[in-house]
Amino acid sequence: MIFPCTKCGICCRHIAKVLPEYDGGNGVCIYLDKDNLCEIYSDRPLVCNIDKIYNKLFSGRMDQEEFYKITERACTLLQKSEV
Repeated sequence: MIFPCTKCGICCRHIAKVLPEYDGGNGVCIYLDKDNLCEIYSDRPLVCNIDKIYNKLFSGRMDQEEFYKITERACTLLQKSEV
């Protein structure tokens, strides 16, 4: 199963409260490039890696499909807040 990321970059534009050390001063991750791609993708923080964070923190609490659905709903809410 693969998370259906749209690569919209919305989560990376709301990084201030999650990873303040990555905030460029405007809430946007300093590693988000102009194409909404991560410049440190292979070394990104745990919270930015949906599979690793699931395995480390949530696998004992819910199945992966449920975790993906919850995360997808959060993405959708963030996308709607940008409109």
